[in-house]
Amino acid sequence: MRTILLTGPGGSGRTTLAAATALTAARDGTPTLVLSTDRTDTLGAALGTQTGPTPVSVPGVPHLTAWRPDAAERFRADLAAFQDRAANALDFLGASRLDPEELTPLPGAEELALLRALRDAALSEAYDLLVVDLPPTPQALALLALPDELRRYLRRLLPAERQAARALRPVLGRLAGVPMPSEWLYEAAARWDVELAATAAVVEDQDTVVRLVAEPGPAGTDAVRAATTGLALRGLRAEVLIANRVLPEPSMDPWLASVTAQQRKTIDEWAESAESTETYALHQVAHLGHDPRGTDDLAALRAPAVNRTPAPIEWPVTDHLADDGVLLWHIPLPGAIRDELDLVRRGDELVLTVGPFRRIVPLPSALRRCTVAGAALRDGELRIRFTPDPDLWPQGR
Repeated sequence: MRTILLTGPGGSGRTTLAAATALTAARDGTPTLVLSTDRTDTLGAALGTQTGPTPVSVPGVPHLTAWRPDAAERFRADLAAFQDRAANALDFLGASRLDPEELTPLPGAEELALLRALRDAALSEAYDLLVVDLPPTPQALALLALPDELRRYLRRLLPAERQAARALRPVLGRLAGVPMPSEWLYEAAARWDVELAATAAVVEDQDTVVRLVAEPGPAGTDAVRAATTGLALRGLRAEVLIANRVLPEPSMDPWLASVTAQQRKTIDEWAESAESTETYALHQVAHLGHDPRGTDDLAALRAPAVNRTPAPIEWPVTDHLADDGVLLWHIPLPGAIRDELDLVRRGDELVLTVGPFRRIVPLPSALRRCTVAGAALRDGELRIRFTPDPDLWPQGR
């Protein structure tokens, strides 16, 4: 299954373009699901049909299904299940149970509901294309990083190897005077790890691409640069940059003429950047003069068709041992600025910071037997030099 993730600055029209993208694919005969977790039914407003916690077919459009999961319902169900499993610990602490009627979703519940829906849709095998309306770009980048980060936290806090000592827990509990973690906690951690791995697999799949939606202008340019860099750090490709709400030209109104000129200047800059860096294709969507409502308006937007063969993102390691005595790790980071880069080697991991974004990545196996010799940022690519550690490198290489 192909997955297209759409994001952009708040108010850029990403939900409308997500609906238009799904409509274009469905009318080409591709079974498509469009997914959103906005609390208000902006997706339904764009499609002209109400959406909710149960997937619904869009009237008049075969092959198109829309789904807006209910974050509150999933939150209540998850917390109720947790209270049932943790009954002994809660009773020991003298805690009182929370009734489902008094539960309201905590901040972040929508993001977790979207991740779970993303996983469920991918595992259902009922669709060939999944179009996901992500939150605005900063929240979207944090959301896409969440599965890997939560898995890392679980492995550190509840490592699987500790389960081997479960026979000693009653003894340790008596010695410490406090109850030790129960078996259900490790079972829950293992189940969460499997669920998070399934979600991460969808995000990291080579058939998953991102479409950025932005209105042409200075604010849009800043948002696009930051988003492109943040996505590259996650190993994701911005396949298409959609310049939304482009005004027609020429205009006799001086104010509109000024706005149109600014838009054209920005679009020309985006086109030049796209050509020089080969990071994304640029697609323009005209302003309809009103908020798009219904499938006829969505079709009039002419959303770009789905690219069937997306180019994979690669972080290759090249061998320069014979010439320079180093291995080079190539990490594409379009839009990155040298002064905003920071690298820290931590055991077999690399902590990579680019501006406000950070990712902890495992080193490829060959580089774990090396030491970091330096790094350079050139033409939107970070090249990290590694030299073999004589104590760890195989003899004769």
